[in-house]
Amino acid sequence: MDDDEVLMRGRVYGADHDEDCGPRPGREYRELCAGPLDGLLLDVTGWSAEQLADGAALLTEIGRYGAGGRAHYEPRAADPLRWDWAGDTP
Repeated sequence: MDDDEVLMRGRVYGADHDEDCGPRPGREYRELCAGPLDGLLLDVTGWSAEQLADGAALLTEIGRYGAGGRAHYEPRAADPLRWDWAGDTP
């Protein structure tokens, strides 16, 4: 199984649980690794190269700071399709 097939099997961050929460064809995703959002896919379709290089601070209720907290993820140098958890902030 290649990397694209593995990525297409996950659940997308922010997807409504009542709807299809899997990845959609024609979209671009990054896999979130470790931390509170481990294993989720982040839809980065349309993001600029600068935005992709910066990573993301994602709202989550299951991080260290609870509701309203953010989990920070940064691109992995050796594998930019996977973003590693860098910590939580309030």
